[in-house]
Amino acid sequence: MATLVGKAWISRNCAKSLFSCYAIFPRVSSTTKTHFSTHEDPFGINKKKTADSPGAKEQVSKGLPKKFPIAGVKQVIVVASGKGGVGKSTVAVNLALALADNDKDKQVGLLDADVYGPSIPRMMNLEGQVFLNEQNLMMPLVNFGIKCMSMGFLVDEGSPVVWRGLMVMSAIQRLLRQVAWGPLDYLVIDMPPGTGDTQLTLSQNIPISGAVIVSTPQDIALLDARKGAEMFKKVQVPVLGIVQNMSVFHCPKCGHEEHIFGEEGANKLAQEMGLEILGDIPLHTKIRELCDSGKPVVVSEEGSPQALAFKNIARKVVEKLPAWEDPFPAGNKT
Repeated sequence: MATLVGKAWISRNCAKSLFSCYAIFPRVSSTTKTHFSTHEDPFGINKKKTADSPGAKEQVSKGLPKKFPIAGVKQVIVVASGKGGVGKSTVAVNLALALADNDKDKQVGLLDADVYGPSIPRMMNLEGQVFLNEQNLMMPLVNFGIKCMSMGFLVDEGSPVVWRGLMVMSAIQRLLRQVAWGPLDYLVIDMPPGTGDTQLTLSQNIPISGAVIVSTPQDIALLDARKGAEMFKKVQVPVLGIVQNMSVFHCPKCGHEEHIFGEEGANKLAQEMGLEILGDIPLHTKIRELCDSGKPVVVSEEGSPQALAFKNIARKVVEKLPAWEDPFPAGNKT
């Protein structure tokens, strides 16, 4: 379990539950008065807009909005799929851990952008209240050295989030802008499946260094993976490559290999789209069991073939990332 560090808190009883009143998150704690949520402020954190706020000085009236970096974050990597059930969250969690393990000097964060079905709290073995610092920013919860933020920290595990698109987009903005992320070298974002509001909100508002597409070899999954990759190309986000998950099953008793979801499907898609296969992840019981228990394979069985597969993918991702450039170089701070 992570140790929660915060400056102050209030009782959960001071906030209303999601469905009994207007306050959305009884698990966000601060010394300030709890504010009712709106479409503009879904977390109930009343942050005043100032002239220095992102977008206040410059606003694009036509076309795509101007992209502003996340404070303290150098590079953003999104892990996406066009379809649910392909192991995207498992890949995102182990990729973040592998990035940190491959280079001990790098600081890595993990954002669960799946508002409706957050998985990161359980996979990263994290729970508890979210604290606000003196700047009124939410403090990420930390485990295995990874800073994490998820909707799952803000609502009870069994409570559904019943929101329309505007609330979701506003919540995503808060998770990006009102979390004390920095300093981070990499922020891995676990995207929800599909090509909807969340994907557009992220790709149009922050600079994304690259997208990793996750798919199984199954034909129906590859159809949606293609759509996901094409969406990122349309919004000018570099697609780093494809991860073929659940590629092959090795029988633990006889060693026989069985391609349960098909064979080489992702390779064919990559060739057609001019993309690279970043790696194959086998269908293995340990990967599933360890993620479900909050002890991902990369940290629980570091030398296993499964963990090494994730670490090799992380190396390829770093190799394909563009060189980071400070958006506010010395002498040109804005």
